[in-house]
Amino acid sequence: MNKKVIVKKTVAFVRQKLQEESSGHDWWHIHRVVKMAKTIGKKEKADLFVVELAALLHDLDDWKNNNGDSLVGVKAATDVLKKFGIPNKTIKHVAKIIENISFKGILDKKSKLTSLEGKIVQDADRLDAMGAIGIGRVFAYGGNKGQLMYDPSERADAKEFGKRLSKTAINHFYEKLLLLKDLMNTKTAKKIAKERHKFMEEYLDRFFREWEGKI
Repeated sequence: MNKKVIVKKTVAFVRQKLQEESSGHDWWHIHRVVKMAKTIGKKEKADLFVVELAALLHDLDDWKNNNGDSLVGVKAATDVLKKFGIPNKTIKHVAKIIENISFKGILDKKSKLTSLEGKIVQDADRLDAMGAIGIGRVFAYGGNKGQLMYDPSERADAKEFGKRLSKTAINHFYEKLLLLKDLMNTKTAKKIAKERHKFMEEYLDRFFREWEGKI
């Protein structure tokens, strides 16, 4: 089994599959998650082959586009790996990561992922929803779903952490993005998340000051 060739083929397949995606779960999201997962994986001494495959395939068929069914993505990823002749043990490992990586069940702070590789890919995926990139993705997703950028009458606040309101792009910060810092699994990701969280708080402070016409 030539791991480099398999990764290269997987990259080509996923890139072609997601190149027209416009909700923030496109090929470049995958590209960033893979890069971050490999960075974390090296520091945490994980199996980088499993990490890279899971990161590449984690959004192949996202549950949000399949009526909440996360198993659609698992099956799609499994089919790809079988096609490339990946050992069954590795396929099962990658499939378990993909099945449990989602942010669904946000009030349950305990990750369902038990392997180091799964925790790393989950951290990398969540880090891509934070910081400057995360802010950009919020508005890309909101525009894709026809949401308003902000409506003061629908404003979420700290008391509503964890509620799935999804009425404006700004609300999504309170529903998800500001929760992520405390949901990281690895020491490496926790350090990165702390800085990105601070950046988002500063952005929101600036956003609301500009909204109110304050200097």
